Amino acid sequence: MSLKATREAYGEALLALGRSNNRIVALDADLSQSTYSAGFAKAFPDRFFNVGVAEADLIGTAAGLAAAGKIPFASTFAVFATGRVYDQIRNSVAYSRFNVKIVGSHSGVTVGEDGASHQALEDISLMRSLPGMTIIVPADAPEAYRATLAAADWEGPVYLRLGRPKTAPVLPSDAPFQIGRGLLLKSGRDICLLSTGSMTAVALEAAAILAEQDIYATVIHLPTIKPLDKEMIIEGAAKTGAVITLEEHSIIGGLGSAVAELLGEYRPTLLKRLGVPDCFGQSGTAEALLKHYGLTPSRVATVAGEMVKNRGA
Repeated sequence: MSLKATREAYGEALLALGRSNNRIVALDADLSQSTYSAGFAKAFPDRFFNVGVAEADLIGTAAGLAAAGKIPFASTFAVFATGRVYDQIRNSVAYSRFNVKIVGSHSGVTVGEDGASHQALEDISLMRSLPGMTIIVPADAPEAYRATLAAADWEGPVYLRLGRPKTAPVLPSDAPFQIGRGLLLKSGRDICLLSTGSMTAVALEAAAILAEQDIYATVIHLPTIKPLDKEMIIEGAAKTGAVITLEEHSIIGGLGSAVAELLGEYRPTLLKRLGVPDCFGQSGTAEALLKHYGLTPSRVATVAGEMVKNRGA
């Protein structure tokens, strides 16, 4: 089974878009080898702009290109793509509804040894609060490829969140991708696992562990945090009566918060948010950090089992 990072698939999709649509332009903040926009730069040097370590210029220039009718993909590390340039995104992109695609690679704790300064754990929260911003978090490389193509066709600002590690395919090879739609990967009666990004693989493994205990989980992958697939989430909550959200992000402001807001208003349900607690990350291997923050199949299965056991107590 081949391993590939979502950022690699983004680079491949960006190159394909460049070949098929001359309105596509790419920008980077001196990290094109890491974000995999370097392939586009080599193929289309007249449509690639390296602004250097100047992320505010990255977003401002992208907004200007969008105003001129181009479809810009602006790439850098997620922590810089959202936090360092929030003002530019808010006022130059979101407020104007410009057709800018912001691509943040190296998100979450799986950045690993680079530590807290480079681990974007609040980027979804920042982007989710902006009116009109679409947020996509693919589960694997094939979905990242499809998501990049979909982002190019989507009118309006998009934040595409990508990871550093190489990972195995998680979703069925024929899984469709549609902005705003979730994917029902497993149907069960006892608990609903709602996952996004790298945590979808964890959710599926946790469901397998639970099945050995005669606890059957519904697993729903949510590749878009905004807009959410409200109908699928409410249906999963109604069917099982208990929900766990899983994300490689702070439990504040990300998928867990979005689901809590939705269910609190439309379908109050027993809910547990699993992610990084209210803290900054730290240095360590990706595997060690996921274990430290409880983002492992065994931990998810334990929490789910306790919820099912105590639901009727």
